[in-house]
Amino acid sequence: MDAIIYTSNTGSTAYYAKALALETGLPAYSMAEADKKVQKGAEIIYLGWLMAGAVPGYAEAAKRYDICGVCAVGMGRCGTQTEVVRRKNHIPESIPLFTLQGNFDIKKLHGIYRFMMNIMVKTAGKALAEKQDRTADEEDMLDMMQNGSGRVKTANLKPVLEWYEQLK
Repeated sequence: MDAIIYTSNTGSTAYYAKALALETGLPAYSMAEADKKVQKGAEIIYLGWLMAGAVPGYAEAAKRYDICGVCAVGMGRCGTQTEVVRRKNHIPESIPLFTLQGNFDIKKLHGIYRFMMNIMVKTAGKALAEKQDRTADEEDMLDMMQNGSGRVKTANLKPVLEWYEQLK
């Protein structure tokens, strides 16, 4: 394995990439930095943020590098949404996919993403708030929308680190 490459929108993915780098000893680079520092075809772990199941930057990274593992950072709980993310991004079954929960701070979003999330919070948040029998995942999502509380924790990387250790 040669590097960790990431694309981050509000900082959660960058945090996970840097924490993973500390734990593995691999260098971590943003996609822009990697362009100059990581050879084409290098074996990497790719981390990207989630937007409606899409992982911006994944397709570009897959063209340039040999992706050995993917971490997708979004609002859902760790380990959820993997089937949707895999299918929507055409991530082969042979590549391990980990979903990690990020933070939610609408103020850190820019442009169209801020606009879209404002609408989502107003519509989906209202529907969740009015729902009587919310699941644990729905409770967590509602709390995140209303309070923006941080969910990024180095401990969330445990399954990724276990997978990485098995590769050695």
